[in-house]
Amino acid sequence: MAALDTTTGRPRAWQRMLSGRRLDLLDPKPADIEIEDIAHGLARVSRWNGQTIGPHALSVAQHSCLVEAIMSATHPALNPRWYLAALLHDAPEYVIGDLISPFKAAIGLDYQAFEHRLLSAIHLRFGLPASSDEVVTAHIKSADGIAAYFEATRLAGFATDEAQRFFGTPPTLPRPLQSDLEGLAALPVGAAQSAFLTRFGDLATACDLK
Repeated sequence: MAALDTTTGRPRAWQRMLSGRRLDLLDPKPADIEIEDIAHGLARVSRWNGQTIGPHALSVAQHSCLVEAIMSATHPALNPRWYLAALLHDAPEYVIGDLISPFKAAIGLDYQAFEHRLLSAIHLRFGLPASSDEVVTAHIKSADGIAAYFEATRLAGFATDEAQRFFGTPPTLPRPLQSDLEGLAALPVGAAQSAFLTRFGDLATACDLK
């Protein structure tokens, strides 16, 4: 039985964040979204359902930083706000977790609509359009696939040919990014959270966010 909101008597659909914000998951408001909550949550959500090697789980926060770094390297002339969109591309997972892609497909479009609604609110909170245009979305998807390839082969036990079937063959990237990806290791929670917040701060300054 769903918990009830004692002020309305209806099933509770909001989550209390550490910032004190109450985020309505069914009707998310940009004003209830804080970057510190996002960073805290993403640093504690594991990629690959935790099925990675090493003493630490690969977090969505670290993955988000990888995707943004790849997009910045492969498309260096974009407006900084699109790099911010890349950093935030998985931000809804700070409250809904990271479901692996096959399971998302099995759940269907209702889950995707929920995820997109939350991402739109996050975009608006940080001065971005509710949704990225098709070209930017394609760039983010490409960077996401490159990151997934290196995560799969370095941390998740995939053979090279298996990862290429699912994620494609990644291009050669500028060093030291190429070296960082080839030697990829999962960061501790605190380091991943700090890296995410630091990169957000840099991009917020570049985008002149207030």
